[in-house]
Amino acid sequence: MEDFIKNFAAQWEDTEMDVFVPTCTFRELEEWSSLIGLAILNMMVKKYGVKVSPAEFKLCVTIKDVYDVMTSKR
Repeated sequence: MEDFIKNFAAQWEDTEMDVFVPTCTFRELEEWSSLIGLAILNMMVKKYGVKVSPAEFKLCVTIKDVYDVMTSKR
């Protein structure tokens, strides 16, 4: 999970790293955009070899939710 959070956080430019914890509701962050969402989906394919659909991703509220969906596909 720690490695995933670091890679997740790397998709954001201006948000401080300490904000990114498993319970973070990432869509509520000021910097959130659909482009960051696409970058996160792309990161999961490139770094972990796992494709999460946009529909599945949309259901995720926290970083842990995203992690759980991704790991369920491994």
